[in-house]
Amino acid sequence: MKRLQAFKFELMPGGGQQRDMCRFAGARRFVFNRALDIQKANYAAGGKFIGYVDMANRLPEWKKEFEWLKEPPSQSLQQSLKDSERAFKNFFEKRAGFPQPKKKGRGESFRFPQGFRIDQSNSRTFLPKLGWMRYRNSRGILGTAKNITVSQTGGKWFASIQTEREVGQPIPAATNAIGIDMGIARFATLSDASFVEPLDSFKKHEHRLKKYQRRMSRKVKNSRNWHKAKRKVQNIHTRIGNARKDFLHKKTSEISKNHAMVAIEDLQVGNMSKSSKGTAEAPGKNVAAKSGLNKAILDQGWFEFRRQLEYKLAWSGGILIAVPAHYTSQTCPACGHIAKENRQTQARFACVDCGYQNHADVVGAMNILARGYRVAACGEDGSGSGRKTRTKPASVKQEPAEVTMREAAHA
Repeated sequence: MKRLQAFKFELMPGGGQQRDMCRFAGARRFVFNRALDIQKANYAAGGKFIGYVDMANRLPEWKKEFEWLKEPPSQSLQQSLKDSERAFKNFFEKRAGFPQPKKKGRGESFRFPQGFRIDQSNSRTFLPKLGWMRYRNSRGILGTAKNITVSQTGGKWFASIQTEREVGQPIPAATNAIGIDMGIARFATLSDASFVEPLDSFKKHEHRLKKYQRRMSRKVKNSRNWHKAKRKVQNIHTRIGNARKDFLHKKTSEISKNHAMVAIEDLQVGNMSKSSKGTAEAPGKNVAAKSGLNKAILDQGWFEFRRQLEYKLAWSGGILIAVPAHYTSQTCPACGHIAKENRQTQARFACVDCGYQNHADVVGAMNILARGYRVAACGEDGSGSGRKTRTKPASVKQEPAEVTMREAAHA
């Protein structure tokens, strides 16, 4: 089987190379936004979706109109148009929202699908129109390099090298299964009663971050002192993100190596962390408390935890099963009784029917594992339908779908 894997390294460019990379990223952003505007105008006029080939044929005209578009490599601009087409396809297939314009300073990047060279022995890489550039060679690169994506994060430039290689069909070394209940007081509680303490990376740096954000707000925007203060704020955000990534990679690697099957809640993190402000006519309730909860949820990185678990288990021959999360902490694992009264506090579970007691998060993990077994065995959704219950799930109202560009693409 073929395995695609990315190896990311920090680049060490010279001053001229940094300026060129900023210009290349800006040109890539401009092309993406221009293609987005054309697609919107074309849809408003009743036209069909413009594919990559037709859009790429307009690049020569754009270069005549904007001379500075001739400076960056043509392939990086073409890749920007491919990214635009992929963003619309994800929207049409309901995998993502409607594509939004790229903003300066956010996600600055460009990609080379060919023309690059990698010299691992001397820790350097050759990039078109940039020349040779050294990088921090922290590990070996496995497989054949297919493309290089150059990106900027926290004032530093990085190269992500995507490789492809043939590997044998993985066979899991472990044979046991585990269920995982995600939370805030405990980051992850396993069905064997062990648990992982939360890192709370953002919470640890929140006070320091607010201090530097206040300093930045008192500076004249775009002044030299404002840019200095902005870099300090960026450095804190980078440190928060790096600590969270390191934490998640270590925990997911440990779990994937020691288990052949992992059952996890199918959490809709985006819906769970929505604001409760409401509107001026219908304001929300407990807005401050919900804001704090949203901040705590996003600080955990549940979606990234699940994403890493999925591909790491696949690499080791294991399997990840996502099951419905409803009633997992209210269902008794001993008798199957479901009641809101079973969970008396955030941590205490005591079944009102049979008297079974345990930590509520452990009970949730046990029920998640049981649902995972049912899904793996017979494809059930693991919802526990057919069991006696005193709580009926609330009905879900569906709003009428708006007419979007999805219809235009298939017109």
